[in-house]
Amino acid sequence: MAEYDVIVVGAGNAALASAVSARVSGAHKVLVLEKAQKEARGGNTFFSGGLLRFAFERIEQPIELIPNVERDWPEYRHGIDPYPEQAFRADLMKVTGGRSDPELSDILIKNSYATLRWMKEMGIPLEPARSFGGEPAKDGRGLEGVRKGKGVRWQPGCVIRAVGQGKGLSKSWFASAEAKGVDIRYDACAMELVLDPAGKVTGVVVREGGKIKTIRAKAVVLGCGGFEANPSWRAMYLGGKWDQAKVRGCAFNHGDGLRMAMNIGAVPYGNWGGCHATPISADAPAHASREFTDKTNRLSYVFGVMLNAEGERFLDEGLDFHPTTYALYGRLVLGQPGSIAYQIFDSKVLDLLEGRYATTKPSTADTLEGLLDQLKLNKSRALATMQEYNAAAGHGAFVPTKLDGMHTVGITPPKTNWAQKIDTPPFAAYPVTGGITFTFGGLKINDKAQVIGNNWEPIPGLYCCGEMVGGLFHDNYPAGTGLMSGAVFGRIAGASAAKALMRTASKPAAAARRGAASKGRKKR
Repeated sequence: MAEYDVIVVGAGNAALASAVSARVSGAHKVLVLEKAQKEARGGNTFFSGGLLRFAFERIEQPIELIPNVERDWPEYRHGIDPYPEQAFRADLMKVTGGRSDPELSDILIKNSYATLRWMKEMGIPLEPARSFGGEPAKDGRGLEGVRKGKGVRWQPGCVIRAVGQGKGLSKSWFASAEAKGVDIRYDACAMELVLDPAGKVTGVVVREGGKIKTIRAKAVVLGCGGFEANPSWRAMYLGGKWDQAKVRGCAFNHGDGLRMAMNIGAVPYGNWGGCHATPISADAPAHASREFTDKTNRLSYVFGVMLNAEGERFLDEGLDFHPTTYALYGRLVLGQPGSIAYQIFDSKVLDLLEGRYATTKPSTADTLEGLLDQLKLNKSRALATMQEYNAAAGHGAFVPTKLDGMHTVGITPPKTNWAQKIDTPPFAAYPVTGGITFTFGGLKINDKAQVIGNNWEPIPGLYCCGEMVGGLFHDNYPAGTGLMSGAVFGRIAGASAAKALMRTASKPAAAARRGAASKGRKKR
């Protein structure tokens, strides 16, 4: 006999959304297996900024999700614009080169707002998106939007986050799951899936408390992330210098769920050579600190320039707002000599840097020459690069709240927006490297979040959500889409598993009713 209706492997946003969804959809006994100890629980969610990108047609839709927002945030209504489905789809396709799976992306986008409403109903409090790190900006508010004068403009689609960022989101999901009677086991490492003779998944082999045991279930949902913490797999699938990259998220994501699923014939899918990366402080630890969570991110490069150790610029810092470039640019930074770059700013923009920059002290000087003397780079070439940039910059008017078209002329790479001259002391430099957040390669699923086997049919009893879903992201990623995708497909996976159980349970009852009716006819 099965011990549980549904087992969920993993304990981040997607996994807990799945567990709660299964429970409220009719599954009576739901178990969550968390590989980490309780004090290290929460997966990548804990280390995120809590941003949730979603589609909405009317400004009132996000306002309805945030208690007292009109009273506490009077600038909110006037600082956001509708973000319809076509805008979300355009951003997703733009950053992925049109390669996001059309069926999966459609499910994500069309269910995003409804899922956010459901999350609120399940006990996840929401608030206006502040800076990703949640640190106060110069005015003490720490907004994700850019302040201009007395107003604030939020970036398209980036208008709501979970209260308390990822740490708060994780805490709220655990509270919701526990309140609904979901069992949670910590230090419980899933090792392999159990199959019955018909090929249905019927449980999980687990290492727990120093023992190997089999826990039976009627359905299993895999929501335990990618392989970003596994240097061997990073070297194998991502190549280059990725085995040496710093992990800005969970230290427990080694690809366990992917390995278990593929061992029973699940189809690998999506961009296995791609990942979500981020420019982070070069002083960041090898794995993200639970104290600093995502506060090592350095994403205000749009207002300055980045130089590598050879003193060269190597990308267009102003190509777009950072939510649509930072995942790609983290990869480019990692590929530079020594996997390091320097973000250079002048005093005109220092008050625009997001709050997370306050977690380290920059190198500062009253001259560019004096600043570059403090950095580990080719100083003569770096000074020439800065002089060439300043000679080419300044064409247009600087407007930090929009793609302002202020550009460079005659240099490669160009800077497309926010290309002010860097000429006003004091000057500041922040060293950065490329940190990995999660991997894009995953499993093939259908619209019910069922895992597809190598016969191109669903594997009975097996579902998947979160960063294990393959096909959504390629090379790049729009900020806030990962958590939203996790919640959307987590909700679908849990509900699908519960509904399948109810259909299965109804079959014996229906057969019994038919048998009883047949006996009654024979007696007559």
